[in-house]
Amino acid sequence: MIDDVDRIMAVMTAAFDPAFGEAWNRRQVEDALHIGNCHYYLIGEKGQQAVDGASAAGFSLSRTGFQEEELLLLGVSPEFRRNGLGRSLLDQLRLAAATRGAKRLLLEMRRGNPAESLYRSFGFFPIGERRDYYRTASGQRIDAITFTCDIA
Repeated sequence: MIDDVDRIMAVMTAAFDPAFGEAWNRRQVEDALHIGNCHYYLIGEKGQQAVDGASAAGFSLSRTGFQEEELLLLGVSPEFRRNGLGRSLLDQLRLAAATRGAKRLLLEMRRGNPAESLYRSFGFFPIGERRDYYRTASGQRIDAITFTCDIA
């Protein structure tokens, strides 16, 4: 798993803008994966699963709950964006979550996140908001929006 955490961290470093403070540190990722109800998926640049130490172009990290799966993090390295990898990660998440008994997906993201269009096109819709939840590196406060998507 150490090699996989390295690959997750490499994508996260490339994909997440540090100005927003959304990236997790290595310890947070490791702790989540040790809990047992968290799952990850690594995807290669051509949309295949990145296995056996192959470089990863993207990843997803999710947590299973009772009849739902929460998408904690999803990232695609900038040089591989706009090639369908984000949608492939969401497709894989939907299938895996369904096998774990989930009836819906959840996610939370900052208002203004450009990934919102991807999530909405996948069927996510907003169900709640946390005012001033995120704090940028400059101290600006940004709302968090909670989205859900039924697994059909």
